[in-house]
Amino acid sequence: MRRHAFCDDALGESDATEVAERIAAGEISAVEAIHAAIARARSIQPRLYPLQVTDFERAIRTAAAPKRGAFAGVPTAVKDNCAVRGLPTGFGSASYRPGRARRNGDFIDQFLATGAIPIGKSRLPEFGLDATTEFGHAEPVRNPWDPTYSAGGSSGGAAALVAAGVLPFAHGNDGAGSIRIPAAACGLVGLKPTRGRTVAELNERRMPIRIVSQGVLTRTVRDTARFYAAAETYRRNPRLPPIGSVTAPGVRRLRIGLIVDSLPGIHTDAETCASVLATADLLTELGHRVEPAELPVGADFLGDFTLYWAMLTSLLLLQGRRAFGTSFDRERTENLTRGLAVIYRRRARETPAALYRLRQVRHAYAAMFDRHDVVLSPVLAHTTPELGYLSPAIDADTLMDRLIRYVAFTPLNNAAGSPALALPLHRTVNGLPLASHFSARHGDERTLLQLGYELEAARPWARIQDPDQPGNT
Repeated sequence: MRRHAFCDDALGESDATEVAERIAAGEISAVEAIHAAIARARSIQPRLYPLQVTDFERAIRTAAAPKRGAFAGVPTAVKDNCAVRGLPTGFGSASYRPGRARRNGDFIDQFLATGAIPIGKSRLPEFGLDATTEFGHAEPVRNPWDPTYSAGGSSGGAAALVAAGVLPFAHGNDGAGSIRIPAAACGLVGLKPTRGRTVAELNERRMPIRIVSQGVLTRTVRDTARFYAAAETYRRNPRLPPIGSVTAPGVRRLRIGLIVDSLPGIHTDAETCASVLATADLLTELGHRVEPAELPVGADFLGDFTLYWAMLTSLLLLQGRRAFGTSFDRERTENLTRGLAVIYRRRARETPAALYRLRQVRHAYAAMFDRHDVVLSPVLAHTTPELGYLSPAIDADTLMDRLIRYVAFTPLNNAAGSPALALPLHRTVNGLPLASHFSARHGDERTLLQLGYELEAARPWARIQDPDQPGNT
């Protein structure tokens, strides 16, 4: 059932770092790399539907004289909720007709300063609200490991492009797990950085609590590390410790807290639980000290986070014509979008108390690292679902209950503003990737990346293109 585009062309099986190095050494040209990515995209698009907008001709022109940078000439894609000059920004919605952007978004300038060249924009669920990239009246983004399963969300199109080998890496962003969830579903490395680590987009800066962070999805830890080192050369936040160049595992043995279950009433399924315990065993074998830990938030946390999510959605619908133009029609939005607005109307009076508690999460989260250097948990409370299970077309109350029971771990880092890393260390019984989740104190991406290097070397994750993996076609 697998669908991938790896082949013997200019990109081969290289990650983004190797592609950049081969271009710099003159082994291949940036134009050849872009042509290879375009050919791969054309072969995969009718199977997985990961691209929303293509920009092939401009990519070829840009490749003739690429910018300098860590990823000079490397093909990539931008998620379709950030502006790229000359391209429309659709936010995954059929509710309006997007015009072409006059300038890049603020983070996209930082992203493209690495020298990477976008071949287009990747798909996301409407306004990034769902944990799967599905739609009521359009083809979903399909998981390259098995197209009957979700590719995750909201950066599902980006994850499918990278996992299927169309691109070595791609832009994503994370407001409740939207980098880490698709990374887990598609077998990728997904780092949500500390709040303020990368340049914020305008809509992020306007949020009462900034829960969204910009980043990338990659196939290797070194690509993720290389991106953040490059991003710091463009702009480094002086209020955060620098990440710097991370090129190898750390020497220090870590105190690692272990959390298997999320909040009361939300249980981790047996397969996911077993995978996290196996990761804990591996860490112990590597000399780290693993001990039980507890979530620093109570049973009301997910309710507060859901209310905040619903509030942002309600404001989006109220201001839709101002934000998206006169063509915006809220009746053309997905059931989930309208349902979240209804949920907010039911609970609007709770907003001040919920916002207060969410602002305190940072302090409770920080206290967890008085005893631990890193905290290990599942990324998600159960394995990747089949398409349809989280479809935005189903009843909103039913869908929200399913989302809460699925996305039980990732929102904590968004509320706290802390870094977290998803690594695809295991596989399910039916061959899909199964990831573990690592959280660290504010500003300590460096420790997460060093640990990621160590785990990648100790237990290399499955590659979709390997013929000896079960289910390969």
